[in-house]
Amino acid sequence: MTLEANLAVAGRPKPTIVNIVSTVNLGCKLDLKRIASRVRNAEYNPKRFHAIIMRIREPKTTSLIFSSGKMVVTGAKTIEETKFAARKHSRIVQKVGVDEGVKVQFMDFKIQNIVASCNVNFAVRLETLSFSDTTLGCASYEAEIFPGLIYRVLTPKVVFLIFASGNVVITGAKSFENHTLKAWEQMYPLIAQHRRNCPVNLVTSPVQEKSAPKRGRKKSVPSSSASEPVSCF
Repeated sequence: MTLEANLAVAGRPKPTIVNIVSTVNLGCKLDLKRIASRVRNAEYNPKRFHAIIMRIREPKTTSLIFSSGKMVVTGAKTIEETKFAARKHSRIVQKVGVDEGVKVQFMDFKIQNIVASCNVNFAVRLETLSFSDTTLGCASYEAEIFPGLIYRVLTPKVVFLIFASGNVVITGAKSFENHTLKAWEQMYPLIAQHRRNCPVNLVTSPVQEKSAPKRGRKKSVPSSSASEPVSCF
């Protein structure tokens, strides 16, 4: 049984991929000015960034193309999609960016980062989680700098961004099955130990709690007390 099936049987929320970053080597030098002048969906401003930013609609991805022939592709949701997008970007470069007789290659394709997200459907006590068991990795939480807790898992080597609302972002993985899901299977029980008792939509910040008006009942004053004479001694 796969890890995805195990998570479904256990009733745990399953992370979903939101972005994949891949790299590929086109194997030749590129004329970036030539590519930018011939492709409508390309941006090139060498004073700001020494690469072309190219976007395509299907699949909806963005590539960074460098003059050395290296290319970075972002925005895909599956491994197949990012590989197909990388080949599509390389074909565009082949048509407009190289001289006759020069062939664009497709070498050293690698997945560099898989970003996944998930919601545990309950609020999390980040303060106690930051001082919890450190056998899985190390935690860092500074609310004044960043609202989420950063937890770096040692094995597999991924990073969790955990927020008090229950939203979790998992980044740094190179394999969804072997890295993301394995780390999530280890991390979810630890997060569940620091669950808040109240629902997510009722969690308020200390500032909101101080500014919120008190909703207690007003003490009723008997009507007879107003008419009774007050005796002074």
